Amino acid sequence: MKAKIVRIGNSQGVRIPKVMLTDSRLEEDVELEICDEGILIRPAKNPRQNWDEAFRSMAEEDADEMLIEDGEAPTAFEKEEWRW
Repeated sequence: MKAKIVRIGNSQGVRIPKVMLTDSRLEEDVELEICDEGILIRPAKNPRQNWDEAFRSMAEEDADEMLIEDGEAPTAFEKEEWRW
């Protein structure tokens, strides 16, 4: 599909047909990247995307222990009582 570059205020842009936006699941925030073939537009990444799944996986693998700062030994409470 061809499109024209149009003036939008002091900038320029491309009008993207609604059907393409819907099919590509693009919403308000997007990331733009210059690549060999032009400009790539993709949905903006959520910095906490998939955290729930990662936490669930860590709990299943028993890898969700509390991190200890500066080599401090965990207290009895931290070892036995503390639960997320």
